[in-house]
Amino acid sequence: MTTVTTPDRTTTQDLYVGVDTGGTFTDIVVMDAAGAIHATKAPTTPESLEVGVFDALQLVAEHRGESVRDLLAKVATFGHGTTQATNALIERRGTPTGLITTEGFGDTLLIQRLMGFTAGVPVERLGDFSERRYPDPLVPRNLIAEVPERIDHAGKVIVPLDDDAVRRAVSDLVDAGIDSFAVSLLWSFRNPAHEVRVRQIIDEVAGASAYVSLSSEVNPVLGEYERTATTVLNSYLGPVVERYLESLERRLRDEGLAGRFSVLNSIGGVMSAREASLRGVLLLGSGPTGGVLGSHHLATQLGHRNIITSDMGGTSFDVGLVVDGKPVVKAVTEVAKYHVATPMVDIAAIGAGGGSIASVVNGTLRVGPASAGSYPGPVCYGRGGSEVTVTDADVALGVIDPDNFLGGRMAIDKSAAEGAIRTQIAEPLGMSVVEAAAGIREIVDARMADTLRELTVGRGHDPRDFDLYAYGGAGPMHCAGFGAELGVKSIVVPATSMAHSAYGALSADIHHGAERSESIRSARASEEPWEEFDREHIAAIFKDLEHEVLQRLKADDVADVDIEIDRSIDMRYRSQTHELIIPVSGDLGDVAAMRDLVLLFERTYEETYGKGSGFREAGIELTTFRVAGIGRTVKPSFSRFLPAPRAERPSRQVFDVQASAWLDAEVADWTEMVPGERLAGPVVIEHPTTTVYVASQQGVHIDQIGNLLITPDLETTIRTSAGVTS
Repeated sequence: MTTVTTPDRTTTQDLYVGVDTGGTFTDIVVMDAAGAIHATKAPTTPESLEVGVFDALQLVAEHRGESVRDLLAKVATFGHGTTQATNALIERRGTPTGLITTEGFGDTLLIQRLMGFTAGVPVERLGDFSERRYPDPLVPRNLIAEVPERIDHAGKVIVPLDDDAVRRAVSDLVDAGIDSFAVSLLWSFRNPAHEVRVRQIIDEVAGASAYVSLSSEVNPVLGEYERTATTVLNSYLGPVVERYLESLERRLRDEGLAGRFSVLNSIGGVMSAREASLRGVLLLGSGPTGGVLGSHHLATQLGHRNIITSDMGGTSFDVGLVVDGKPVVKAVTEVAKYHVATPMVDIAAIGAGGGSIASVVNGTLRVGPASAGSYPGPVCYGRGGSEVTVTDADVALGVIDPDNFLGGRMAIDKSAAEGAIRTQIAEPLGMSVVEAAAGIREIVDARMADTLRELTVGRGHDPRDFDLYAYGGAGPMHCAGFGAELGVKSIVVPATSMAHSAYGALSADIHHGAERSESIRSARASEEPWEEFDREHIAAIFKDLEHEVLQRLKADDVADVDIEIDRSIDMRYRSQTHELIIPVSGDLGDVAAMRDLVLLFERTYEETYGKGSGFREAGIELTTFRVAGIGRTVKPSFSRFLPAPRAERPSRQVFDVQASAWLDAEVADWTEMVPGERLAGPVVIEHPTTTVYVASQQGVHIDQIGNLLITPDLETTIRTSAGVTS
């Protein structure tokens, strides 16, 4: 499957490559220094993911008329996003891990602060007790060892570490076949001495080849369960990630890659393969993060400060936010019913995609969250799928052309889709096939709009201040529906929409983070809490953290001029259990800057939880201090889009859900559209790897670098609202 989003031209030697390995396809985007882009897809090879990567490289090389070796010799940077860690966790294919913890706290990971029971269950299904269950334990109880030791909240040793007990515990775990260890002791982030000593003993007993994660290094933050879970996940996933990345990078180097090889993390950037191997937990969410980062980079070029990112694939709908030019990040993320306490780009997901199954339950039409996936897939694919999906509805409504799906490379059976809709949906509900298909589309679009509304309105943002970026296999087909319902300023379908997460891996900057938990509080009933914080101590904490990330950036050969430092503090009212991440600007040694920080926290709190919810009299607590070190990387801008020679545009009948009628829709070829030309909906824009639908009362044009911009058709909207129809 291949697509060229900008015309071929003479390229420079420097090439920039982004690869995203997904569940079905491995996407690749190659950009030259002049900004010309080529994108392609190859089937993912689950049994050996690097094979899919090289299959994708082979397709690019063939397009360029050269060998893979010649191609790789020209690559300056190679960014890679992968679902390796996520898949290993979901499928429980990680490395068997032993946990060593403080005596008396061996059940912390199993109890999960009682959060695991309902983790991942949508609010509307919490009443269904069959949905409530604890996850299968990552570490069974017999592989959790407790050792005598105790450090208090100030870092003072209360009970010395019992070396002999540690030695026995490690020996027992080794006898049980364990060679990956997680060490999480109480308050170790205030004094890591005991954890460091445990690692020395592991090296002595299990050998230097054992994989060891210390909570004081992986996740030095407040929260016993979350810190333990994050550390265990790192040891569970780390060896799997390490083997894969070592194998892939070795083969890339053997085939001629001399440029930088980086791995996309879930914090918001890329890291070296070595760093990724030590921090495997940071690769959870690597794929979806790529789409947010790609959108962020593109938005910078288009001048969009506030954007909503939406990735609609075959199974899920993943959404994120960029506010005031920065991706929104959250401190704790729920993954496979465990809680990961490391900052990640905030991505919300629901079960809504092209493969979402439609059914009638007790006389009501429901869509999702169950999915037919890629295999067997929708009924119209002809691969044995028997349940109606959203894609079947799109085919029945004329949005998808059965004769030109994926550029004609895949046959679509429209009659099979219509037959399944008739027997499974239309007849049970007493309606026509078209009405049933339109209902399926309306429901899935409404569910996605609701998710976007929760992410914006639910957090104090006005969707009218945002532009919506739509990508993924099904996103461009449905964005006209959920985007219009949300009321965004415009909808952008990126030129790289068919491989947008790969573009994110290509365009991401180097990112390193460091954090430290320490509780600093103001008194209750304080009117000026900023006067009470020890500003010199806070400045010293940030100085230490900045030194740590600067050293790691230097190790990646980032020049001083390309380094940017971001600081933030997790803040809450005293006696609360959840924090907000508040960005820090200015010198906190200055009381005015500290005052601004407190006021920003209070404003953010009320934007998040509602006006009047703030309660300064409770006292304000600073819990975790964070520093992000960003190394800006070289990345070319998009070249000017040059349309291909235009053929005569056909039209076809499409059932427009907004108009509730069959309308004659113009069918345009994306590669032939002329910048500045505006088409009035309904319009179907076809591309070898995607289909874009523009509804009635909307218009679309292509910009100078090949992106599609969908906006309300103001004239039609005004006439309709005034009661005038044409």
